[in-house]
Amino acid sequence: FLQMKFDKEGNTTYFEKKKTELYQELGLQARDLRFQHVMSIATRNNRIIMRMEFLKAVITPEFLLILDYRNLSLEHWLLNELASQLAGEGQLVTYSLPFEFRAIEAILQYWISKLQGRLNTLQPQILETLEALVDPNHLSVDRSKLHIILQNGKSLSELETDVKVFKETILEILDEEEVIEELCLSKWTDPQVFEESTSGIDHAEEMELLLENYYRQAEDLLNEARELRILIDDSESIIFINLDSHRNVMMRLNLQLTMGTFSVSLFGLIGVAFGMNLESSLEEDPRIFWLVTGIMFLGSGLIWRRLLSFLGRHLEPPLPPHVPAVLKKSQPAAGRVEIKTGLKGETFGLSRGTLTNQ
Repeated sequence: FLQMKFDKEGNTTYFEKKKTELYQELGLQARDLRFQHVMSIATRNNRIIMRMEFLKAVITPEFLLILDYRNLSLEHWLLNELASQLAGEGQLVTYSLPFEFRAIEAILQYWISKLQGRLNTLQPQILETLEALVDPNHLSVDRSKLHIILQNGKSLSELETDVKVFKETILEILDEEEVIEELCLSKWTDPQVFEESTSGIDHAEEMELLLENYYRQAEDLLNEARELRILIDDSESIIFINLDSHRNVMMRLNLQLTMGTFSVSLFGLIGVAFGMNLESSLEEDPRIFWLVTGIMFLGSGLIWRRLLSFLGRHLEPPLPPHVPAVLKKSQPAAGRVEIKTGLKGETFGLSRGTLTNQ
């Protein structure tokens, strides 16, 4: 293992050590140092083992070990932020508490900041792409925008999964009071810390408050991601509605042109009749051409207008039914009855005063 060690004062040392030597030195077993890309917080032999996917840490009452930190973003955080946070320069909330509180808070703070940063990167991209897709002035949908929103939607799903796993990891600890007690390492190793705890500072409660704080932050982060997901789904519905609207316009235009072609072809039979090689007295009169042409255009126009009016009557939405004046006056009262009925169930968890005012 390539290791980075931080003590209580923030001093940093680097060294490499074999896995067998490390778990023997820490009093752990081999399976405790098998770090997969999972997320968990566990205690073994007065040691805290934190697995945050690629972030692997072992916390003791005296120092913090970061294992296999070959990651660019992780190295930047380790070298520029973590040491100062553990030494108190980062103004952690738990600085007045034992060392393991500061170490746990620093790691949880880093991870929730990383998740928040991913959301802050996705949010403007998604909003910008959706704004371009739902623009009613565009008759067609840009395929490149659809590809971008598809990739962003996949990234958003991965973010939601990571936040849920983070929440569930913390919730598993909050549901077990014994595990919370075990996380307070200094309470069992330092008699002075134990005396302070019994005199009024309950470290277990402090640890529970610390975990609840990051659980709420993860919950807020997940709610923001869900709002983005709902916005994507709503925008998808709007896109389909716009496409259906444009398609209906094209279908109606096609139908109108078809009716116009039918009208012209119907009266065009007169020209076909005169175009036959049959002799009559009408072709000798020079006014007949204009008379027949006028009848053809006039008849075609009348039939086309008739077909359009028939189409309009069948496509326009029906008028709303007439409501008598007595029923119109009684509508506010009926609305109040419905509100009172809804108050009994209080489905949405609102107070009676709030619904009454609304």
